[in-house]
Amino acid sequence: MPHPALPIVCQLTPPGRGAVATLSVEGPGALASVQAHFRAASGQPLESFPADRLVFGRFGGGPGEEVVVRVRSGEAVEVHCHAGQAAPAMVLGLLVQEGCRPSTWQERAAAEPDPIRADALIALAQARTERAAAILLDQYHGALRRAIDAVGRSILSGDTASARRQVQALLARAAVGRHLVEPWRVVLAGPPNVGKSSLVNALVGYRRAIVDPSAGTTRDVVSAMTALEGWPVEFSDTAGLRPTQEPLEKAGVALAEKKLADADLVVLVFDLSAPWSPGDEALMRRWPRAIVVHNKADLPRSAAPARPEGLVASALSGDGIDPILSAVVGQLVPECPPPGGPVPFAISQFHCLEAIEGALLREETVLALDILGKMGPSG
Repeated sequence: MPHPALPIVCQLTPPGRGAVATLSVEGPGALASVQAHFRAASGQPLESFPADRLVFGRFGGGPGEEVVVRVRSGEAVEVHCHAGQAAPAMVLGLLVQEGCRPSTWQERAAAEPDPIRADALIALAQARTERAAAILLDQYHGALRRAIDAVGRSILSGDTASARRQVQALLARAAVGRHLVEPWRVVLAGPPNVGKSSLVNALVGYRRAIVDPSAGTTRDVVSAMTALEGWPVEFSDTAGLRPTQEPLEKAGVALAEKKLADADLVVLVFDLSAPWSPGDEALMRRWPRAIVVHNKADLPRSAAPARPEGLVASALSGDGIDPILSAVVGQLVPECPPPGGPVPFAISQFHCLEAIEGALLREETVLALDILGKMGPSG
């Protein structure tokens, strides 16, 4: 039976998804186990680098596999390698040869006494992008726990105003945390035949939506997943919005309305070659915070009547696509958490923080501390 003091190696990220796989090595001898097969590009040993420095090099014999290693401490090391099956399996195999005990994220989560670390392990197994995984790794290594402990210290010292500000700062990042695993939902809407399907294809970079020249073709919701600046995003193309009695089209409009009600962001698409209409104006009033895109810039522009400002693009030629993507990211994530910053990411965490904020507003410090305790023991 393996000795319990041996380091444990576990692949934290889902196999075969994303560009990078992350393996965690934790326990006595973790640093030595990784160093036995790692060659830094600089030629320096791992122990010579400061904590949390990303060190590029190769892992394994011969030319080896390109990896990036992060040393959290002498007993906590991460190895980041190419995703897929071969590279993580090679790294895992060599570490097992060094005496590391292989484990699954499920086993690690079940044995983890800190619920924040356990939740981070579960979320990491579903992370779709490298950026999401990096933020979750920070939470696994204590970023959120330290912030929660700081709230507790502020309450115990009688500084409830500081505690409330700390909680509010965490809640301000809840939207980002919620979408580390669950993608942001961006829905394209507009009149029929303005090029929404073609625009979805251009935004995600491949042909996903069905494109047809006839008006009202899209009657179902067609979605496509992508990543924008490391954030998982789902674009959805919907049926054209207009009054109709035709049964299939009416059903498509109903599906579009439901998708729009659940959207994190709406992109209104209009035809730059067609006159601006009262129906277009009505859509603008319904979604005043939407990103406005005037599509079909490759066609002659309709001069009158005047239309509102918006981004101009051609889904056919690809002109104007990058500004749309930048605008989407800017609205979804106006402020990116700094490296190592605390980010709540689980529904239970959101509920606790909201309840703590309410208790602090009512000066119910005993209740606030009780709720804080439900977020688990500090390290």
